[in-house]
Amino acid sequence: MSAEELTPEQLEELHQALLTAREDLKATLRLANDGAKPVDLDTPIGRLSRMDAIQQQQMTRASRSTLDIKLRQVYASLETYRTGEYGHCRTCEEPIGYPRLKARPEAPFCLDCQGARER
Repeated sequence: MSAEELTPEQLEELHQALLTAREDLKATLRLANDGAKPVDLDTPIGRLSRMDAIQQQQMTRASRSTLDIKLRQVYASLETYRTGEYGHCRTCEEPIGYPRLKARPEAPFCLDCQGARER
């Protein structure tokens, strides 16, 4: 199923969405840095509180990892925008389609190719 090429207006809208996502992700990652700091084992807190702090730290690290991946995807999409290749699937090179990019402006694959990768 082939999607239509993006209009210049759609391209600019998606470019702005990528720029906003980049700044939002960078800000969120800065905030998450505090929660990912090592738990001080010498802090005088109870065993359960320490275990809870360690679990929170691990969850924050996992979340940061996900955010890092998404930020890299946003940077990659901004680069494809700069080179004029934005909006085309990295696998089949067909247009990705505005509805998918509106939902995930950093999406590197069309729905068909993304589905094939997930299978």
